[in-house]
Amino acid sequence: MSGVSNKPEAGREAGRAAAAALYTPEERMRRDASPWTLVQGILAPVQFVVFLVSLVLVLRYLATGEDLSAALGSVVIKTITLYAIMITGSIWEKEVFGRYLFARPFFWEDVFSMLVLALHTAYLAAWLFALLTPVALMVLALSAYAAYVVNAGQFVWKLRMARLEAPRAGGGGARLAASEGRA
Repeated sequence: MSGVSNKPEAGREAGRAAAAALYTPEERMRRDASPWTLVQGILAPVQFVVFLVSLVLVLRYLATGEDLSAALGSVVIKTITLYAIMITGSIWEKEVFGRYLFARPFFWEDVFSMLVLALHTAYLAAWLFALLTPVALMVLALSAYAAYVVNAGQFVWKLRMARLEAPRAGGGGARLAASEGRA
């Protein structure tokens, strides 16, 4: 039967494509209109640079025993940038998806973000209350950083998916879909 369309199969394919879409057209419009998209697009690379500088300082301290205060302070600064990007990212998620955390497209990224936050917060508590030795603090910081790298990778993957999806969804807006940088 050539020339006969298989409409149920075509419908299933369209349904899968819609279910796999990162943003609905309305969410994409809200994302593109939100000032928090730009904020996330700025904070994500800033946080990554802070992470890289801090990582070097932490590893340097562990290798040489030098500049403990610089290493300790750098992790505090990294943690502050993490809190900033999480707070603004939650506001962005509320504007775009109607909930502060665990929205459908970013559920697993947000779940892993909770681990990243917990590890960074544990570092702050241990540092403030002198609960760990300097080496143990640095190991905790490296654990937090390892979780951060995984989480950042999750968000970079979503950013890539959003960019690949944009032409199919009509191009999106002029703003960078960088809100995926929360990590």
